[in-house]
Amino acid sequence: MSLSPSLSEIIEQLSTPERVFAVRGIRRGIERESLRITPEGRLSPLDHPRQLGAALTNANITTDYSESLMEFITPVSDSLDVLLAQLGDIHRFTQQNIGDERLWPLSMPCFIGGEESIRLAQYGRSNTGRMKTLYRQGLHHRYGSMMQVIAGVHFNFSMPDSFWNEWLSLQQPECCQCKLISDSYMGLIRNVYRFGWLIPYLFGASPALCSSFLQGRDTGLPFERVGKGTLYLPYATSLRLSDLGYTNKSQASLNISHNNLPDYLTSVRRALDTKDDVFAAMGIKVGDEYRQLNDHVLQLENELYAPIRPKRTPRSGERAVVALERRGIDYIELRTLDINPFTPFGVELQQLRFLDLFLVWCLLRPSPILDAAEIERNRHNMSHVALEGRSPGLQLMTAEGELPLRVWGEQLFDELQLVAQLLDRANGRIHYQLALQAQRDKLIDPDKTLSAQVLTHLLQHDLDNAEFGRQQAELFHQQLQHAPLQYWEANYFTDEAQASLLKQAELEADDHQSFDDFLRQYLQLPQAGYAPCGVE
Repeated sequence: MSLSPSLSEIIEQLSTPERVFAVRGIRRGIERESLRITPEGRLSPLDHPRQLGAALTNANITTDYSESLMEFITPVSDSLDVLLAQLGDIHRFTQQNIGDERLWPLSMPCFIGGEESIRLAQYGRSNTGRMKTLYRQGLHHRYGSMMQVIAGVHFNFSMPDSFWNEWLSLQQPECCQCKLISDSYMGLIRNVYRFGWLIPYLFGASPALCSSFLQGRDTGLPFERVGKGTLYLPYATSLRLSDLGYTNKSQASLNISHNNLPDYLTSVRRALDTKDDVFAAMGIKVGDEYRQLNDHVLQLENELYAPIRPKRTPRSGERAVVALERRGIDYIELRTLDINPFTPFGVELQQLRFLDLFLVWCLLRPSPILDAAEIERNRHNMSHVALEGRSPGLQLMTAEGELPLRVWGEQLFDELQLVAQLLDRANGRIHYQLALQAQRDKLIDPDKTLSAQVLTHLLQHDLDNAEFGRQQAELFHQQLQHAPLQYWEANYFTDEAQASLLKQAELEADDHQSFDDFLRQYLQLPQAGYAPCGVE
């Protein structure tokens, strides 16, 4: 596992005075999920607050699976300081407009008495809104609702146009730029599958869960107990990323290809078009009541639970897979970040700088095609880091054999150091090198990881995970309840809330098509046709 000569050459080429600024201006967005809870730490039974606008049409504040699972969405920004200021304002406005409720600060959910207490998100009477709720109804029937109230942070990432101009000249001057962009992002994705175990090791923050989450199921895992009803694994980093969390075992055999964008899209379409016998037995429509959108392996593209996804913002009425086919990849969505329970916004600046650095490295580093053996090794490594990542001497699998996590991590950090120096040179700061050093310290001392900090706090105080979450939620409630906005004007969110309510009302008033016809039309994908340069 020595330093890649090709990576060294690429860094050297990008470090020249005429090229170095091409890596400045990385664009990011954040999607942070959080459950609304009562002051006692129970799942909120209330409707989505009207003061926040319509979840269907609000640009910044919506819901995910359940009515109580909030999702906060920032605009795209090329400044991390602006990005966090925007995310902070969304939290401030929300906390100030949900009455005496709080925002749950952990990835694994609060105490839940049973699945019947998890209400599906509601989006109004329009066909679009009804379809969104029905999709969630399908998830409930397929996988149960417990898995769907797990929360995370999704990090959206793209390189600036200036980078792609230079990258084209360095890589394939004769190539179409939009094809090169998609090919490069697919290479980034393959490297995230190879080395993505670093993310739960460093930032996993769910080593424990409330026993109510398991509903009496025997997992076969050697859980230990703390407090009155909290289960934990001594060296776990992210139970959220384990088979207990937001995964879908039935999708393991889908064989989604990441060789290139056309192959990826072909395999996703196959899953969208293939009937599943188990889902078919559930029925699509029983009497007058729909149970799911269809009986295929995937109802929609979003049902593909992946640690990272290639993305292109769809146009109105356009399916995600079609947007990618027509115009190629615009950005990637990294989905493996747990909620950081020590910050009110679920993520902090040093984490984001490391993610910048990690993803740029994954983009620049050579990324050969993944074969079946490597795919299996990658799954093994991610699972083992999620369940026992801080175990002394933990061995991970490489093509050359087993390698201690710390040894492999040090080798990867040597490569990351070169990228940190490149980014700092471009931005005139040493921020990325400092962020990298902070994470390197966690390789040396696992007790500095987020998961270790969470577990240490629980064990030292014989504290339940639910009580820890309630305490942190109360702390953040006090911090945000009267805090002024820092980025937007005071009326920004109230105006957006009112506009979103009007937009939903207009959608409902303009719907003249039957829901059956609407659903049939929406689910009918146009014929596949990959046009990476937007020739439609």
